[in-house]
Amino acid sequence: MTEEKESLAGRQWLVDKVDNSIKEGQTAIPAIENGICQRCGSSCWAHLPSGFLYCRACVVLGRLDEGKLLVRQAAGSHYPARAGMTWTGQLQERQEGVSRFLLEKFAAKEDCLVEAVTGAGKTEMIFPLLAEAFSRGCRVAIATPRIDVVNELYPRLVAAFGEVEIGKYHGREEKEAANEQLVICTTHQLLKYYQAFDLLIIDEIDSFPYAGNPQLHFAAGNAVKKTGSRVFLTATPPEDLLKAARQGKLAIVRLNRRFHGYPLPVPRLDLYVKPFLTKGRLHPKLAWRIKMAAKSGHPLLVFLPRIAQMPQYFAAVKRLLPDLRLATVYAQDPDRLEKVEKFRKGDLDLLLTTTILERGVTFKHVWVIIVAADDEIYSAASLVQIAGRVGRDKQDPDGLVLFCYRRYSRQIRSAVKQIKEMNRG
Repeated sequence: MTEEKESLAGRQWLVDKVDNSIKEGQTAIPAIENGICQRCGSSCWAHLPSGFLYCRACVVLGRLDEGKLLVRQAAGSHYPARAGMTWTGQLQERQEGVSRFLLEKFAAKEDCLVEAVTGAGKTEMIFPLLAEAFSRGCRVAIATPRIDVVNELYPRLVAAFGEVEIGKYHGREEKEAANEQLVICTTHQLLKYYQAFDLLIIDEIDSFPYAGNPQLHFAAGNAVKKTGSRVFLTATPPEDLLKAARQGKLAIVRLNRRFHGYPLPVPRLDLYVKPFLTKGRLHPKLAWRIKMAAKSGHPLLVFLPRIAQMPQYFAAVKRLLPDLRLATVYAQDPDRLEKVEKFRKGDLDLLLTTTILERGVTFKHVWVIIVAADDEIYSAASLVQIAGRVGRDKQDPDGLVLFCYRRYSRQIRSAVKQIKEMNRG
């Protein structure tokens, strides 16, 4: 196989119907068949001026219409059989049980679900599975809905598997396609693959934008070889997967304890009668909470439900604590990755954030305050995930998780109940 073909192994891409670049080992199909997009599985109803149907659901990856072909390159199978693991850490007994379960399901080529509390050490638990896959010469992908998580996972996997070629792909990572044995990517990137992987691990399956997105679910099925298998990871599994597990259609394993053995911090509840922010000033109780948290020396994440609120809260916190190193971050923030890294390194004291940091990122010794925890933007699952940012270090297993609210919502009640149930094991 030529170097060019190797770099495209297991990939799919668009060409015009008059294109004559299709080579041996590549197949071409109509991009839209019977009104269905062959890249993302969506029904197509929008028309171009030419009259051609086109797919609006995956247009971000390039416009797919009836005038084009979808070309697919056969997956490569030339990877050397090697363990490749340079990680020398040890799993705890409970983690080892999950790891054995994953190895059994991989050998049986079965899909499975891992329901593990936040901070259980899910990444380390998949290391033996990855080592087994590499020892068989398999190709693996780890997909997650969010760019921040891809960027956090990549250096950890590079350190743990120094002998394996690893690629990182997401919308802000401009690079040519390669044929790495391990691919770490956002779930949107899976739309570019077709039967490429022997093993696909999807982390945070209940997170936006993967959750409830039929196109990304379609991609997750399409990207795996027919002989391959998938592993779904989450602390808060969606009902459809739990139902499949109850019906015996999906194997499941649960881990209700963090790697260090300490319980999850239970959120404290703070009721407010008056608004959290009035005429540019924080509610006195909220101001006191933030001031005390800042004085503790712990880095502080303050979650806000709306991007539009950030400038007012930034100004109010700055007025309260002028010397505090403070920033705001949200999904479309062009400096988001840099700000998150500065917070992780301790160059920021407080980060005002949206739900973009609700999961998948780890900050040592962090404390959390959620303003308007009763807002509709917060599901019970997202509240559980946000609370799970705290207490992940075995040297600091406790910490402040504060839900500030004006109405004791069903979501708050459910989140607190779930956390307490997890702690009971």
